[in-house]
Amino acid sequence: MALRQLLRGNEAIAEAAIRAGCMCYFAYPITPQAELLEHMARNMPRLGRTFIQAESEVAAISMVYGAASAGVRTMTSSSSPGISLKQEGISYLAGSNLPSVIVNVVRGGPGLGNIAPSQCDYFQATKGGGHGDYHMIVLGPSTVPEAAQLTTLAFDLADLYRTPVMILADGLLGQMLEPVELPEPIDPASLPRKEWAATGAAGRDPNIILSFDLGPDNLKRMNEALQAKYREIRKREIRYEESDVADADLVIAAYGSTARIAKSALQMARAEGLKVGLFRPITLWPFPYDALRAVADHVDTVLTVEMSAGQMWEDVRLAVAERAKTPFYGEMGGVVPTPRSILNEVRKDAR
Repeated sequence: MALRQLLRGNEAIAEAAIRAGCMCYFAYPITPQAELLEHMARNMPRLGRTFIQAESEVAAISMVYGAASAGVRTMTSSSSPGISLKQEGISYLAGSNLPSVIVNVVRGGPGLGNIAPSQCDYFQATKGGGHGDYHMIVLGPSTVPEAAQLTTLAFDLADLYRTPVMILADGLLGQMLEPVELPEPIDPASLPRKEWAATGAAGRDPNIILSFDLGPDNLKRMNEALQAKYREIRKREIRYEESDVADADLVIAAYGSTARIAKSALQMARAEGLKVGLFRPITLWPFPYDALRAVADHVDTVLTVEMSAGQMWEDVRLAVAERAKTPFYGEMGGVVPTPRSILNEVRKDAR
């Protein structure tokens, strides 16, 4: 049995990335994900891998583009304002079909905001925060062990689909300490060779990686190929968790840290005799519309709970499509809902 370690969420993500074969990490410091950068600074150089504290977030995402083009596993991390600065580069990565992992440990906003936990970057992550018709796969962990597991998955999905993948965490998860059983490290040399990578053209035609084409018809074909890839991802990569939904009258829809708080509220509600369940999207893009729609077919109410003004709520309402009532409870600015506050909302909506 593997030894469990007590790690912060930020540290667990960083160590899982190293064990997944991340060879290059580029970032710029920002709270509340600083421990992730610090872990990489301590450990990447001693393994002979590349760590660069870039001069800016724009520089960091550009370095990710370069390393990804060379075919190595590469990652960056930041928090909300820093991720905003990376949006043009993320669009370039998507348009160029470059695998990469991006971690956003979300903090309160908008603007400079604060360093407290939030989920106010859901739109930015799932609706394409940069320009163009593109998507990232977006994974929403709710525990520190799951954050480590999803980091490994993120690198695998990025390589499989040649796409950027985002881990959407928050300040609570980033700072939380939990025991984690880390995956066994892989040898980066054992990973499949990326024949498309720009690694020199000796003995073969050159590989050209770009997202630029002045011909509208050519760019249309590039976009059609991207959309075909996204349809395949929607078909194959949807992940979610259900708790106590079989006999529920009311189901809470929540993701990330809010979902783990909602689980406590669920237990309290069940103790009062209220039939409450939980639906937790794990892939925020692609969103599990069909699975949530199936739940809504046999419940009276789907209550969305978020640390935002109701960003995931829009996807919940699209999924439910008036099959059930869809009330909302949210906290903003870094305020974290408590099990008791969620229970109070459940009591109101369960009447």
